[in-house]
Order: sequence, then structure tokens, then C-alpha cells
Amino acid sequence: MAFYSWKPEYSVGNDLMDKQHQILIEMINKMHDAMKVGKGGVEAGIIATEMIDYSKMHFAVEEELMKKYQFSAFNEHVKEHKAFIEKAAVFQKEIDSGSFTLSMEITTFLRDWLTNHILVNDMAYSKVVKNLA
Repeated sequence: MAFYSWKPEYSVGNDLMDKQHQILIEMINKMHDAMKVGKGGVEAGIIATEMIDYSKMHFAVEEELMKKYQFSAFNEHVKEHKAFIEKAAVFQKEIDSGSFTLSMEITTFLRDWLTNHILVNDMAYSKVVKNLA
């Protein structure tokens, strides 16, 4: 059983956004799996870099959709994205310096953050971007 699974209630009604959210979930599972087999320190840096890069791309696409359809809470949503990228960059720096190894704490943080972000913040824009990508 996967650490983190896609659920129908995570759908924002936009195929592109849903697919990108599913890829982020797969990346969190990849981190969790590496940790379970004792490769958290070895693979964490690579996975973290992939996830940060993918998150930046996803956030940019999501923000373009929100701008295009004039989502009223755009600025607040962008702040959430920036806060996540800043937190992820701190993790990345710690991993790269060798002072941090992948633990249940990071995978749980990622799972909880993404779930909350989708169910609260992303659902707020879902009415304006449903299958419009």
C-alpha cells in the first residue's frame, strides 16, 4: 500500500492540474519508499531536487491559469506557493550539506501540506479552471 494515494476528492476538475498533483503524490511516495529501504540520505537530495523543480513548474502553470481566469484570491495563493518553495529549499540545503536525512517527518510534512493545499487552496480556484487548461 502506498504511503500517499490519490483520492477522487482531490480533483480540482481540471485534468492538467489533477495529473500534476498526482505526479507530486508519486514523488512523495518515492521519497517515502527510499526512506523505508534506508536510502533516505543517498536518494533524498536527488528526489528533493526533482520535487522542488517540479513544484516550481506546477505552481507556475497553476498561477497562469488563475491569472487567465482572474481568480480573486490569486495573491494569497501565490504566497502559499512561495512559502512551500522556501521551506523545500531549506530542506534541500540541509540535505545537500549532509546535515539532514530523509525521515518520516519530511514525508509526513509533504503529504499533509499537499493534501491541505489541494483540499483548501486549490479547491477555491477549481470553479474557475475546471477543464479549461
